[in-house]
Amino acid sequence: MTHDNYENPLIARYASDAMSRLWSDQRKFGLWRRLWVALAEAQQELGLPIRDEQLEQLRCHVDDIDFAAAENYERKLRHDVMAHIHAYGDLCPAARPIIHWGATSCFVTDNADLILMREGLEMVRDRLVAVIDRLGRFATEYRALPCLGFTHLQPAQPTTVGKRACLWAYDLVLDLAEVEHRIVALRARSTKGTTGTQASFLSLFQGDHDRVRQLEQIVARKIGFDGVFAVTGQTYSRKVDSQVVDTLSGVAQSAHKAATDLRLLQSRKEIEEPFEASQIGSSAMPYKRNPMRSERICALARFVISLQSSAANTMATQWMERTLDDSANRRLVIPQAFLAVDAILALYQNVASGLVVYPHVIARSLREELPFMAAEEILMAAVAAGGDRQDLHERLRVHSHAAGAVVKQQGRPNDLLDRIAADPAFAGIELDRLIDPLQFVGRAPQQVDEFLSEVLQPIREKYRDSNQITAEIKV
Repeated sequence: MTHDNYENPLIARYASDAMSRLWSDQRKFGLWRRLWVALAEAQQELGLPIRDEQLEQLRCHVDDIDFAAAENYERKLRHDVMAHIHAYGDLCPAARPIIHWGATSCFVTDNADLILMREGLEMVRDRLVAVIDRLGRFATEYRALPCLGFTHLQPAQPTTVGKRACLWAYDLVLDLAEVEHRIVALRARSTKGTTGTQASFLSLFQGDHDRVRQLEQIVARKIGFDGVFAVTGQTYSRKVDSQVVDTLSGVAQSAHKAATDLRLLQSRKEIEEPFEASQIGSSAMPYKRNPMRSERICALARFVISLQSSAANTMATQWMERTLDDSANRRLVIPQAFLAVDAILALYQNVASGLVVYPHVIARSLREELPFMAAEEILMAAVAAGGDRQDLHERLRVHSHAAGAVVKQQGRPNDLLDRIAADPAFAGIELDRLIDPLQFVGRAPQQVDEFLSEVLQPIREKYRDSNQITAEIKV
C-alpha cells in the first residue's frame, strides 16, 4: 500500500472486508464474465450455434482477469464493456466471436449491479438482525430500571432504560422490513436489448418471440433471479436504485437517532459506549471519555442520508430510454451507500454490545425531578387523607416554585419533599411510597417483555445465524 494517493476512508478505515470485497473490481468484472457465460449457455440451449468448446473456454477464464490489459483496451476504445470483452476474448480465442452476442452494455453492467445490490442488502439485513439482537439483550437486562424521560429535551414522565432501548430497536425492525421487501422486489434486467425492445435477440432467433422470452427467463434464473423487470429502456428503471438508497438512508437515520441519544446520555454520565483501557479521549484533556463510536455513526449516517438526493436526482433526469449521466454518479453513490451503512451497523453492534449503565447517576437524575412529577399523586393522597383539595393544591404550588428557585438560583438539590414533609397539611401520607420511581413508569417493563417476545423473538428465530455476526471495528 502506498501513501501518495487519496484512499477512500470507507475502505481503509470503516467498512468491513466482506462489504469491501463485494464492491471490488474483481467481484464486479467477474460477474460480467459470469453473465456472458450465462448468456452463451442460454443461447446454446435455445439452438444458437455455440459450441461446447467455446463455453468451456469462457468458464475456465471467469476469474483470471488481466486488469492491465483491460485498462489498455479502455484507454484506446474509451468503452469499459468493450475493453473487458476484448480482454476476455484474448483468453478465450475460440469463444471471442460469441461473447456478448446480441447484448448491449447494460446486459452486464445493470445485471451485475442488481446482483451486487441484492447481496449487499442481504449483508445489511444480517447486520441489522445482529444489532437488533444486542439491543434486545440490553433491554432485557434493564427492562425495569427507571430513568428520567425527556420530551423537547426537557425532563418528562419517567420511562425505563430497557424501554428506551426498545425504541432504538424498533426503528431497526422497521428498517429490516424495508430491506427484506427490497430484496424480494429486485428483479433481473436480463436480456432486454439496446433500448429495451429485444430487437437484437428477435433478429438472432429469426423472429421467434417465444424463444426470445425463454432466453430472458433462462438467463434470469442462471444469475439467481426468479423474475425480470416487466419493461426497461436501455437500463432498468433508476427508480430501483433510488428505492434501495432510500432504504439504506432509513437505516442511517435510525442509527443516527440512537447514537445521538447515546451521546446525550453519555454527557449526563448515565450511559456510556464502550471505552477501551488504552483509548485516548483527547490529545489535550487526559480525563476525556468521548463517545467516539456514536459520533462516527452520526458522521457516516449524515453521509448516507445525503446520498439519498443524488439517487433521486439521477432517476428524475433519465431522458427517454436512458442517458449516460447516471453512470459516474452510480459508481460513487451505490457502493459507498452500502459501505457506509455496513460501517454504521458494525459500529452500532459494537456499541450495543458494550454499553455501560450507571444506575446511581440515573437514580440521582430521577430524584432531582421526581418530586415535581409526584405532585399530583401527593395531592390525591393528601385529599384522600381528609385534606382540602384547593388548599393543598395552593400549598404544593408554592412549595414547588420555592424548591425550583433553590435549584435554579442557588444550585442546590431539589428540597420539595422536605418542604412537603414539614408542612402539617400533608401529615399522615407515605411520601416514600408515593415517590417510588416504579410507580411512574407505567407499563414500560411489561412493554419491553411484550416487544421482546412478540417482535424481536420471531426475528431471532428467523435469522438464527445472523446473531453470530461479529462487529469488525478497524480504528
